[in-house]
Amino acid sequence: MDLLEVPAWDCELPAVEYPAFQTGKPCKKQKSRTQDGHQAGGKDRPGSAGGQPHPAAGGATDPEIEAQLAKHHTSRRKEGSGLLEQMRARLSGGHFRWLNEQLYTTTGDAALEFMTQNPSHFNEYHKGFRQQTSSWPARPLDAAIARLKQLPASYKVADFGCGDAELAASVPQHVSSFDLVATAPGVIACNMAHVPLGDHSVDVAVFCLALMGTDYPSFLMEAQRVLRLGGFLWIAEVSSRFQSDQGQTAAASTRSNAAGKFVKALQISGFKLRSTDARNKMFVVWELLKAKQGASFPNTSAWPALRACTYKKR
Repeated sequence: MDLLEVPAWDCELPAVEYPAFQTGKPCKKQKSRTQDGHQAGGKDRPGSAGGQPHPAAGGATDPEIEAQLAKHHTSRRKEGSGLLEQMRARLSGGHFRWLNEQLYTTTGDAALEFMTQNPSHFNEYHKGFRQQTSSWPARPLDAAIARLKQLPASYKVADFGCGDAELAASVPQHVSSFDLVATAPGVIACNMAHVPLGDHSVDVAVFCLALMGTDYPSFLMEAQRVLRLGGFLWIAEVSSRFQSDQGQTAAASTRSNAAGKFVKALQISGFKLRSTDARNKMFVVWELLKAKQGASFPNTSAWPALRACTYKKR
Protein backbone atom coordinates (compact mmCIF):
# COMPACT_ATOMS: atom_id res chain seq x y z
CA MET A 1 0.00 0.00 0.00
CA ASP A 2 1.27 3.39 -0.84
CA LEU A 3 2.23 5.53 2.13
CA LEU A 4 -0.40 8.10 1.22
CA GLU A 5 -3.21 5.67 0.73
CA VAL A 6 -5.73 5.15 3.53
CA PRO A 7 -8.18 2.26 3.40
CA ALA A 8 -11.81 3.15 2.52
CA TRP A 9 -10.97 6.80 1.44
CA ASP A 10 -12.17 5.97 -2.00
CA CYS A 11 -15.48 4.57 -0.83
CA GLU A 12 -18.74 6.17 -1.91
CA LEU A 13 -20.61 8.08 0.79
CA PRO A 14 -24.36 8.53 0.79
CA ALA A 15 -25.63 11.88 -0.45
CA VAL A 16 -26.63 14.36 2.26
CA GLU A 17 -29.30 17.00 1.65
CA TYR A 18 -28.74 20.37 3.41
CA PRO A 19 -31.57 22.79 4.20
CA ALA A 20 -31.98 25.53 1.64
CA PHE A 21 -31.15 29.12 2.67
CA GLN A 22 -33.09 32.12 1.48
CA THR A 23 -31.02 34.92 0.03
CA GLY A 24 -29.92 37.30 2.75
CA LYS A 25 -31.69 35.26 5.48
CA PRO A 26 -29.60 32.65 7.37
CA CYS A 27 -31.33 29.80 9.11
CA LYS A 28 -32.43 30.41 12.68
CA LYS A 29 -30.21 27.71 14.17
CA GLN A 30 -27.05 29.14 12.57
CA LYS A 31 -26.67 32.82 13.41
CA SER A 32 -24.09 33.98 10.97
CA ARG A 33 -22.18 37.22 10.92
CA THR A 34 -21.34 39.36 7.96
CA GLN A 35 -17.78 40.16 7.04
CA ASP A 36 -17.87 43.43 8.94
CA GLY A 37 -18.89 41.66 12.17
CA HIS A 38 -22.59 42.62 12.25
CA GLN A 39 -25.09 39.90 12.96
CA ALA A 40 -27.10 38.87 9.93
CA GLY A 41 -30.66 37.77 10.30
CA GLY A 42 -34.17 39.10 10.01
CA LYS A 43 -33.25 42.01 7.77
CA ASP A 44 -29.85 43.19 6.62
CA ARG A 45 -28.15 46.33 7.87
CA PRO A 46 -28.59 49.00 5.22
CA GLY A 47 -25.57 49.07 2.97
CA SER A 48 -24.17 45.69 4.14
CA ALA A 49 -23.30 42.81 1.87
CA GLY A 50 -26.42 40.87 2.71
CA GLY A 51 -28.63 42.42 0.04
CA GLN A 52 -31.57 44.80 -0.08
CA PRO A 53 -33.51 45.78 3.07
CA HIS A 54 -36.91 44.20 3.40
CA PRO A 55 -39.43 46.64 1.90
CA ALA A 56 -42.00 45.83 4.56
CA ALA A 57 -39.62 46.92 7.33
CA GLY A 58 -39.69 50.51 6.11
CA GLY A 59 -35.93 50.62 5.49
CA ALA A 60 -34.35 52.98 2.97
CA THR A 61 -33.64 51.65 -0.48
CA ASP A 62 -30.11 51.63 -1.87
CA PRO A 63 -30.64 54.79 -4.05
CA GLU A 64 -31.93 56.66 -1.01
CA ILE A 65 -28.93 55.60 1.05
CA GLU A 66 -26.53 56.60 -1.70
CA ALA A 67 -28.22 60.00 -1.98
CA GLN A 68 -27.93 60.53 1.79
CA LEU A 69 -24.27 59.54 1.77
CA ALA A 70 -23.55 61.81 -1.19
CA LYS A 71 -25.29 64.69 0.59
CA HIS A 72 -23.27 64.02 3.74
CA HIS A 73 -19.95 63.93 1.88
CA THR A 74 -20.84 67.10 -0.04
CA SER A 75 -21.65 68.88 3.22
CA ARG A 76 -18.34 67.79 4.74
CA ARG A 77 -16.44 68.97 1.67
CA LYS A 78 -18.18 72.37 1.86
CA GLU A 79 -17.32 72.67 5.54
CA GLY A 80 -13.68 71.86 4.82
CA SER A 81 -13.57 74.24 1.89
CA GLY A 82 -15.14 77.02 3.95
CA LEU A 83 -12.60 76.59 6.73
CA LEU A 84 -9.75 76.62 4.23
CA GLU A 85 -11.05 79.84 2.68
CA GLN A 86 -11.29 81.44 6.13
CA MET A 87 -7.68 80.52 6.85
CA ARG A 88 -6.57 81.89 3.50
CA ALA A 89 -8.49 85.11 4.09
CA ARG A 90 -6.83 85.58 7.48
CA LEU A 91 -3.38 85.00 6.02
CA SER A 92 -4.13 87.39 3.16
CA GLY A 93 -5.47 90.01 5.56
CA GLY A 94 -2.38 89.74 7.75
CA HIS A 95 -0.10 90.11 4.75
CA PHE A 96 -2.06 93.16 3.56
CA ARG A 97 -1.74 94.86 6.95
CA TRP A 98 2.00 94.18 6.94
CA LEU A 99 2.37 95.67 3.44
CA ASN A 100 0.23 98.62 4.46
CA GLU A 101 2.50 99.30 7.42
CA GLN A 102 5.60 99.19 5.22
CA LEU A 103 4.20 101.77 2.81
CA TYR A 104 3.12 104.19 5.52
CA THR A 105 6.35 104.04 7.51
CA THR A 106 8.96 104.43 4.78
CA THR A 107 10.03 107.01 2.21
CA GLY A 108 8.95 107.17 -1.41
CA ASP A 109 12.35 106.00 -2.64
CA ALA A 110 12.39 103.02 -0.26
CA ALA A 111 8.82 102.08 -1.21
CA LEU A 112 9.71 102.23 -4.91
CA GLU A 113 12.74 99.98 -4.39
CA PHE A 114 10.73 97.53 -2.29
CA MET A 115 7.92 97.21 -4.85
CA THR A 116 10.33 97.07 -7.79
CA GLN A 117 12.04 94.08 -6.22
CA ASN A 118 8.73 92.48 -5.22
CA PRO A 119 6.10 93.53 -7.80
CA SER A 120 3.69 90.79 -6.71
CA HIS A 121 3.32 92.60 -3.37
CA PHE A 122 1.75 95.53 -5.18
CA ASN A 123 -1.11 93.40 -6.53
CA GLU A 124 -1.52 91.70 -3.16
CA TYR A 125 -1.72 95.08 -1.45
CA HIS A 126 -4.41 96.42 -3.78
CA LYS A 127 -6.39 93.17 -3.55
CA GLY A 128 -6.36 93.47 0.23
CA PHE A 129 -7.21 97.16 0.02
CA ARG A 130 -10.30 96.42 -2.08
CA GLN A 131 -11.41 93.79 0.43
CA GLN A 132 -10.87 96.07 3.40
CA THR A 133 -12.75 99.01 1.86
CA SER A 134 -15.60 96.99 0.33
CA SER A 135 -17.86 97.91 3.26
CA TRP A 136 -17.25 101.67 2.99
CA PRO A 137 -20.44 103.61 2.24
CA ALA A 138 -18.71 105.26 -0.74
CA ARG A 139 -15.37 105.12 -2.50
CA PRO A 140 -13.19 108.25 -2.65
CA LEU A 141 -12.28 107.28 -6.21
CA ASP A 142 -15.92 107.63 -7.21
CA ALA A 143 -15.90 111.14 -5.73
CA ALA A 144 -12.82 111.99 -7.81
CA ILE A 145 -14.45 110.62 -10.97
CA ALA A 146 -17.63 112.61 -10.33
CA ARG A 147 -15.65 115.83 -9.81
CA LEU A 148 -13.56 115.41 -12.96
CA LYS A 149 -16.69 114.83 -15.03
CA GLN A 150 -17.78 118.34 -14.00
CA LEU A 151 -14.60 119.84 -15.48
CA PRO A 152 -13.74 120.44 -19.16
CA ALA A 153 -12.78 117.32 -21.12
CA SER A 154 -9.77 119.22 -22.49
CA TYR A 155 -8.14 119.35 -19.06
CA LYS A 156 -4.98 117.36 -18.42
CA VAL A 157 -4.92 115.35 -15.21
CA ALA A 158 -2.11 113.81 -13.16
CA ASP A 159 -3.18 110.88 -10.98
CA PHE A 160 -0.65 110.43 -8.18
CA GLY A 161 -0.93 106.88 -6.78
CA CYS A 162 -3.25 105.59 -9.49
CA GLY A 163 -3.38 101.89 -8.56
CA ASP A 164 -4.85 100.07 -11.57
CA ALA A 165 -5.61 103.38 -13.34
CA GLU A 166 -9.38 103.16 -12.94
CA LEU A 167 -9.58 106.94 -12.88
CA ALA A 168 -8.03 107.22 -16.34
CA ALA A 169 -10.52 104.69 -17.71
CA SER A 170 -13.51 106.51 -16.21
CA VAL A 171 -13.16 110.19 -17.13
CA PRO A 172 -13.11 112.10 -20.44
CA GLN A 173 -9.84 113.93 -19.73
CA HIS A 174 -6.36 112.75 -20.62
CA VAL A 175 -4.88 111.29 -17.42
CA SER A 176 -1.22 110.68 -16.69
CA SER A 177 -1.12 107.82 -14.18
CA PHE A 178 1.71 107.26 -11.70
CA ASP A 179 2.36 104.60 -9.06
CA LEU A 180 5.11 102.40 -7.64
CA VAL A 181 4.37 99.55 -10.09
CA ALA A 182 2.85 99.70 -13.57
CA THR A 183 -0.06 97.26 -13.45
CA ALA A 184 -2.15 98.69 -16.30
CA PRO A 185 -1.47 100.16 -19.74
CA GLY A 186 -0.32 103.76 -19.52
CA VAL A 187 0.81 103.62 -15.89
CA ILE A 188 4.30 104.95 -15.21
CA ALA A 189 6.20 103.40 -12.30
CA CYS A 190 8.04 106.03 -10.29
CA ASN A 191 8.46 107.77 -6.99
CA MET A 192 5.65 110.33 -6.90
CA ALA A 193 8.12 112.96 -5.77
CA HIS A 194 9.66 112.74 -9.26
CA VAL A 195 7.07 112.32 -12.04
CA PRO A 196 8.07 112.74 -15.71
CA LEU A 197 5.93 115.80 -16.41
CA GLY A 198 6.92 119.32 -17.37
CA ASP A 199 6.46 122.38 -15.20
CA HIS A 200 2.92 123.85 -15.21
CA SER A 201 1.77 121.13 -17.62
CA VAL A 202 -1.46 119.83 -16.02
CA ASP A 203 -4.78 121.30 -14.95
CA VAL A 204 -5.64 118.88 -12.14
CA ALA A 205 -3.54 116.85 -9.69
CA VAL A 206 -5.35 114.02 -7.88
CA PHE A 207 -4.24 112.30 -4.68
CA CYS A 208 -6.79 109.61 -3.85
CA LEU A 209 -5.58 107.99 -0.59
CA ALA A 210 -2.09 108.42 -1.99
CA LEU A 211 -0.22 110.45 0.64
CA MET A 212 1.57 107.40 1.96
CA GLY A 213 5.12 107.51 3.28
CA THR A 214 7.00 109.60 5.74
CA ASP A 215 8.00 112.11 3.05
CA TYR A 216 4.50 112.72 1.66
CA PRO A 217 5.08 116.54 1.51
CA SER A 218 7.51 115.92 -1.36
CA PHE A 219 4.63 114.46 -3.40
CA LEU A 220 2.63 117.65 -2.89
CA MET A 221 5.67 119.72 -3.81
CA GLU A 222 5.81 117.82 -7.09
CA ALA A 223 2.11 118.50 -7.67
CA GLN A 224 2.74 122.21 -7.15
CA ARG A 225 5.48 122.07 -9.77
CA VAL A 226 3.44 120.36 -12.51
CA LEU A 227 0.19 122.27 -11.94
CA ARG A 228 -0.52 125.39 -13.97
CA LEU A 229 -1.50 128.58 -12.21
CA GLY A 230 -5.20 128.24 -11.33
CA GLY A 231 -5.04 124.45 -11.55
CA PHE A 232 -6.87 122.18 -9.12
CA LEU A 233 -5.35 120.08 -6.35
CA TRP A 234 -7.83 117.35 -5.29
CA ILE A 235 -6.99 115.35 -2.16
CA ALA A 236 -8.92 112.53 -0.49
CA GLU A 237 -7.49 110.99 2.67
CA VAL A 238 -8.69 108.65 5.38
CA SER A 239 -10.06 110.89 8.11
CA SER A 240 -8.49 108.86 10.93
CA ARG A 241 -5.06 110.01 9.79
CA PHE A 242 -5.93 113.50 11.10
CA GLN A 243 -7.68 112.43 14.29
CA SER A 244 -6.32 113.69 17.57
CA ASP A 245 -8.38 111.10 19.45
CA GLN A 246 -9.29 107.53 18.51
CA GLY A 247 -12.88 107.30 17.27
CA GLN A 248 -13.14 110.97 16.36
CA THR A 249 -15.64 111.69 13.58
CA ALA A 250 -14.56 112.73 10.10
CA ALA A 251 -15.99 116.22 10.57
CA ALA A 252 -14.15 116.60 13.88
CA SER A 253 -10.91 115.34 12.34
CA THR A 254 -10.94 118.24 9.87
CA ARG A 255 -10.87 120.62 12.85
CA SER A 256 -7.98 118.81 14.53
CA ASN A 257 -4.53 120.31 14.92
CA ALA A 258 -3.15 117.92 12.31
CA ALA A 259 -5.76 118.91 9.72
CA GLY A 260 -5.28 122.60 10.42
CA LYS A 261 -1.51 122.29 10.12
CA PHE A 262 -1.90 120.28 6.91
CA VAL A 263 -4.09 122.91 5.22
CA LYS A 264 -1.88 125.76 6.45
CA ALA A 265 1.22 124.10 4.96
CA LEU A 266 -0.62 123.79 1.63
CA GLN A 267 -1.55 127.47 1.76
CA ILE A 268 2.06 128.44 2.42
CA SER A 269 2.94 126.34 -0.63
CA GLY A 270 0.82 128.57 -2.85
CA PHE A 271 -2.56 126.83 -2.70
CA LYS A 272 -5.90 128.37 -1.83
CA LEU A 273 -8.52 126.21 -0.11
CA ARG A 274 -11.77 126.04 -2.08
CA SER A 275 -13.72 123.41 -0.18
CA THR A 276 -13.63 120.73 2.51
CA ASP A 277 -15.99 117.75 2.37
CA ALA A 278 -16.21 115.56 5.47
CA ARG A 279 -19.68 114.11 4.85
CA ASN A 280 -18.31 110.60 4.42
CA LYS A 281 -17.39 108.99 7.74
CA MET A 282 -14.35 107.22 6.27
CA PHE A 283 -12.51 109.94 4.35
CA VAL A 284 -12.26 113.70 3.89
CA VAL A 285 -11.84 115.59 0.62
CA TRP A 286 -10.02 118.88 0.12
CA GLU A 287 -10.06 120.86 -3.09
CA LEU A 288 -7.53 123.65 -3.56
CA LEU A 289 -6.42 126.02 -6.32
CA LYS A 290 -2.84 126.85 -7.20
CA ALA A 291 -2.88 130.58 -6.47
CA LYS A 292 0.84 131.36 -6.66
CA GLN A 293 3.51 130.49 -9.14
CA GLY A 294 6.86 129.51 -7.68
CA ALA A 295 5.73 129.84 -4.07
CA SER A 296 8.27 128.88 -1.45
CA PHE A 297 7.67 125.42 -0.08
CA PRO A 298 7.59 125.09 3.74
CA ASN A 299 10.19 122.99 5.49
CA THR A 300 9.40 119.56 6.86
CA SER A 301 8.53 120.80 10.34
CA ALA A 302 5.60 122.79 8.93
CA TRP A 303 3.83 119.58 7.93
CA PRO A 304 2.03 117.31 10.40
CA ALA A 305 3.17 113.74 10.87
CA LEU A 306 0.00 112.02 9.72
CA ARG A 307 -1.07 108.83 11.45
CA ALA A 308 -0.57 105.64 9.51
CA CYS A 309 -3.80 104.25 8.11
CA THR A 310 -4.61 100.96 9.81
CA TYR A 311 -7.32 98.44 8.99
CA LYS A 312 -9.20 96.10 11.31
CA LYS A 313 -8.80 92.35 11.18
CA ARG A 314 -11.65 90.65 9.29
